[in-house]
Amino acid sequence: MSTILGVIQVFICVVLVFLILMHSGKDSGLSGAFGVGTGAGPFGGGSLVERNLNRWTIGFALAFVLNTIILIKIS
Repeated sequence: MSTILGVIQVFICVVLVFLILMHSGKDSGLSGAFGVGTGAGPFGGGSLVERNLNRWTIGFALAFVLNTIILIKIS
């Protein structure tokens, strides 16, 4: 069981790092490369994409915390 949760933890970590890098910052970060932080691009204004990016990041962060707590309780 802990092996499966460990693999899930690694997957969540990789996805969470990718999602955090997608956020636009002061210098537009990695999200500028994909057109998320700018007003241009195939997604229009980008506000819907930014909102969904925020939701996915929060969801994966909560999954990371819960999975970490479960792994601590098991071991």
